[in-house]
Amino acid sequence: MSVDPHGSEAVDDLRVDATSAPPPGPDASLSDLISRLGDDVTLLFRQEVELAKVEIKREASSAAKAGGMLGAAGILAFVTLLLLAWAAAWGLAEVMPTGLAFLVVGIVFGVVAAVLFATGKKRFQQVDFTPHATIENVQKDKQVVTDRMSS
Repeated sequence: MSVDPHGSEAVDDLRVDATSAPPPGPDASLSDLISRLGDDVTLLFRQEVELAKVEIKREASSAAKAGGMLGAAGILAFVTLLLLAWAAAWGLAEVMPTGLAFLVVGIVFGVVAAVLFATGKKRFQQVDFTPHATIENVQKDKQVVTDRMSS
């Protein structure tokens, strides 16, 4: 089973199989055909909108997580600046091991901030708000309608 990078396997149940409905009989009236076409188009439109919502919601969730990581990196960078400044001041003023301890803690916070920033930036770059499955379905639906209209 191949996995779609946009996660469309979670919304397979929203798709419509255009061949599942039996074709209208030869004695179907024009009003029946038009009514059925209207119902089918309405259902199809609703399902495509629902699919687009699901896809966009999934991407928004990824963006929110990436934003949270970038926010955490910013907070840790600020803490790093405070700790490094405090450590440098104590280290230069008193030249005591306590200052070196603060310096080590500041460096550790800086490394954590850098890792969070790099990870958040990478995830943020992977966010794609294009509803790929919806576009693909609309193109397929258009082809089915075109094929049925020409026959």
